[in-house]
Amino acid sequence: MSDNTFQAFYEELKILVEKFEKRQMQIKVESDLDYDSVKIFGEKMDSVTRAKLGVEDAAELAYTTAEHHPYWAVLYNCTEITKTILEKWKDEVTSEQLEEMKWNLKEIQNSISNIENKIKK
Repeated sequence: MSDNTFQAFYEELKILVEKFEKRQMQIKVESDLDYDSVKIFGEKMDSVTRAKLGVEDAAELAYTTAEHHPYWAVLYNCTEITKTILEKWKDEVTSEQLEEMKWNLKEIQNSISNIENKIKK
């Protein structure tokens, strides 16, 4: 690879993916080259697992964002609810998990009220 850019990497990756697709391997590639991003999914990937991975990315942002950020609590509590729902997608939530989600919803409402109050000032 003579060109040391992400685009060059992506072009080489496409060749590799095509090579494995010819061997009947199911591979899905999604890219956003504006942000130098590529996702590769194999044949075991399903939509619930993909959603879990996306929520983990959002949760990581919530975990690493300072609590004083005005949107932190909304993001954090939304991801906590979503993680619980995805973990129990094919199962029933427990009464404890339901109570946690209710608490998260109250925290979301409180945070939105705080944001709303700042806007009104």
